[in-house]
Amino acid sequence: MKTLLPTSTAGSLPKPSWLAEPETLWSPWKLDDQELADGKRDALRVSLQEQHLAGIDIVSDGEQTRQHFVTTFIEHLNGVDFENRQTVRIRDRYDASVPTVTGPVSRSKPVFVQDAKFLRQQTDKPIKWALPGPMTMIDTLYDDHYKSREKLAWEFASILNQEAKELEAAGVDIIQFDEPAFNVFFEDVNNWGIATLERAIEGLKCETVVHICYGYGIKANTDWKKTLGSEWRQYEEVFPKLQKSNIDMISLECHNSRVPIELLELIRGKKVLVGAIDVATNAIEKPEEVANTLREALKYVDADKLYPCTNCGMAPLSREIARGKLHALSAGAEIVRKELGGNM
Repeated sequence: MKTLLPTSTAGSLPKPSWLAEPETLWSPWKLDDQELADGKRDALRVSLQEQHLAGIDIVSDGEQTRQHFVTTFIEHLNGVDFENRQTVRIRDRYDASVPTVTGPVSRSKPVFVQDAKFLRQQTDKPIKWALPGPMTMIDTLYDDHYKSREKLAWEFASILNQEAKELEAAGVDIIQFDEPAFNVFFEDVNNWGIATLERAIEGLKCETVVHICYGYGIKANTDWKKTLGSEWRQYEEVFPKLQKSNIDMISLECHNSRVPIELLELIRGKKVLVGAIDVATNAIEKPEEVANTLREALKYVDADKLYPCTNCGMAPLSREIARGKLHALSAGAEIVRKELGGNM
């Protein structure tokens, strides 16, 4: 029997203090070599157990084996020099020192496949795996070779497709592509960004998601949100074309955001991961708050296509706060599930 309103997370969960610095985004590892490899898998087990105990229906690795949601993938590719760094503007929001594309990019071996196989062995639940999207990848690099955002995005799309097909073969049920850049570069998104994303999912039989949010709860993002006014209508720019795309599911930020909920009408027919947990605050939502967000979304999303989720990853939060938010997500979904009649 299929569960109505299956819950999941958008991405990262906090890492244990023995693996990386707590409540710090993209913190360096505290272990090395084999101890690090073992520690990552132990952390994955812990993260999975937290999701099981909270009643999350579609589980993930919590990104425990990754330091950064984009560059950890790029580190394993050819053609990118991490010693040769340049300062670039990330999503027109903040400056960062990034590696340089110095030659043709390629993937010589799988990046996350062994970790995905390990996760698959640990649980009978559906599993979701997150990959960076092509546009967000190019926004995290300095390109000194292709000299074209579009050309580099197409190259990354082909590489992502290789990885995604092997993740699917490893037992991953849903593959998510993180594209926060879709909320910034609207013209590029519509001209070629969605097309490169479709190249990344080409030939996949598992379900696919594009995750588009307003970012982690870090200062650069929260400061940016303050400039967006009383209504955040960025989704309006890309939803019409995404609705016609081959992507199965769209993941977005709803709770405590200023996104007009009626924008969901623009993606009617798609499955929607509705962000009902605010990752930019330490306040743990009450189940009824989560339920209210879901009830509003149900005005524009059919019940069999609504997936309660978090707004974004929760890596910068404490484990206690994240745990509380996971439980609130499940409890809120259960309230609405009962109102709708339970299972289907």
